[in-house]
Amino acid sequence: MSYAGAAALQVAVYDLLVSAPGLEGVLVVDAMPPAGGSGTFVLIGPEEVLDQSDKSGGGAEHRISVSVISDASGFLAAKTVAGAVHERLVGATPALSIGRVVAIGFLKAVAKRLAEGEARRIDLTFRVMIEL
Repeated sequence: MSYAGAAALQVAVYDLLVSAPGLEGVLVVDAMPPAGGSGTFVLIGPEEVLDQSDKSGGGAEHRISVSVISDASGFLAAKTVAGAVHERLVGATPALSIGRVVAIGFLKAVAKRLAEGEARRIDLTFRVMIEL
């Protein structure tokens, strides 16, 4: 197993999202903005990596979390941005500086209210297969 592709994958996901149709003007970050942020933004978050190596070579399954956080009233703004994130990532095969993305698939999403209902958060989880 190798974690070597993790940084390259984060760069690729960031590059895909900042150029995504439907995400124009939406901030994409990998750390919470100061004071928790305002408006609607995308947060590239945690990941879990599982070994997928076999006798033909190295490989890894990255389960990455991408969150949409919004202080807009209701879930509509967050769901619209989450849909754009989904459309941009699923099926993409971005170039990496190390390894090769074989596939990106959607695993799940969890939507919830934060701060006593004053904000919304949608955590999307994607399965990314990397051949090393």
